[in-house]
Amino acid sequence: MIGLPSNTRVWIVAGHTDLRKGFDGLAAMVQTALAANPFCGHVFVFRGRRGDILKVLWFDGQGLMLLAKRRKRAAEALWKPNHCMSTIADRARRRMVCT
Repeated sequence: MIGLPSNTRVWIVAGHTDLRKGFDGLAAMVQTALAANPFCGHVFVFRGRRGDILKVLWFDGQGLMLLAKRRKRAAEALWKPNHCMSTIADRARRRMVCT
């Protein structure tokens, strides 16, 4: 289990992302599209077109980590791109909150 500092924000990128991108491509997307620093310690979550793959980009103080998760079925019911919160600040609400 990876423990996150209490001031860490989780950014959920709305829409879908080309998940062929790796460390550099996703870090560049954070800088250009979100105008955020990928090396600030916040967590950035990206979703593939079908919704079955998620990638997480996080700088832990020593280097970037890229985590990938493939779900058995698409996460469409959990992740509605136009209605998701883009940032979740407090630790109690770190799960995706969509309406």
